[in-house]
Order: sequence, then structure tokens, then C-alpha cells
Amino acid sequence: MDNDSINEKTLRDVHTKEIDLVNRDPKHLNDDVVKVDFEDVIAEPAGTYSFDGVWKASFTTFTVTKYWCYRLLTALVGIPLALVWGIFFAILSFIHIWAVVPCVKSYLIEIHCVSRVYSICVHTFCDPLFEAMGKCFSSVRITTAKVV
Repeated sequence: MDNDSINEKTLRDVHTKEIDLVNRDPKHLNDDVVKVDFEDVIAEPAGTYSFDGVWKASFTTFTVTKYWCYRLLTALVGIPLALVWGIFFAILSFIHIWAVVPCVKSYLIEIHCVSRVYSICVHTFCDPLFEAMGKCFSSVRITTAKVV
């Protein structure tokens, strides 16, 4: 394989990577946030139990409703929201790459010049002043006594 075909294959693989249909949260973004089971929402303390049939029916109703409502919402709103978030992060990336990083780099270059001038001023004016003050106060001795 020549170098151009390797680069083309690498570029194609980035845009057509395989999606894991089993583990849909490989980076564990929603581990503590959205995991809501029946037991996390509804619980009966000891001594106040409903009929077993009602409890089982409630569990089934909750689980099935949550499952199908989520599926219906993702079918209706998932693709439009994916489009919106794709556009949003594309714009965010564009602004960061083409505006933020160059502005920060420009600022750092310009502030470097200011920092050199500031450093020269400090060394020229403040260093002799503080050195003279240090020599003036170097013979001062302070003693403390505790009076009881």
C-alpha cells in the first residue's frame, strides 16, 4: 500500500467507525445520573405493604412505561437533537480552533513584551530601594518578653 491510500483509509475510518450497540456508554457519562429503577423511586417500608399483585403490577407498569416512553422520545426527538448537538459542537470547535486559540496565542506574545518591560522596571527601581531598606533595618533587633 502506498502512503496516499493509507492516509485515505485512516480518514475514512474516522468518519465510519463502528458503533458499539451493546455498551452505549463506554465512558460512563451517565453512571450516577440517569440510572433510575423502580426500587430507586418507589419503596414500601416494613409494615405498610400493598397487595403482592399490586406491587408486581406497579413494577411492571413502571418498567414498561419508562422503557417505551424513552424509546418513543428518542425516536421522535433523538435525531433532531443529535443534529442540533452536532452543529453546536462543530461551531464550538470552529470558534475554539479559529478564534480562541489564536487570540490567546496573540495575547501571550504581546504580554511577553509587557512582562519584560515590567521586569526591567522592577529590577531598576524596586531592587535598589528594597536593598537599601534591608541594609537600614538589618541592625534592628527585636526581643520579646513574656510578662506573667
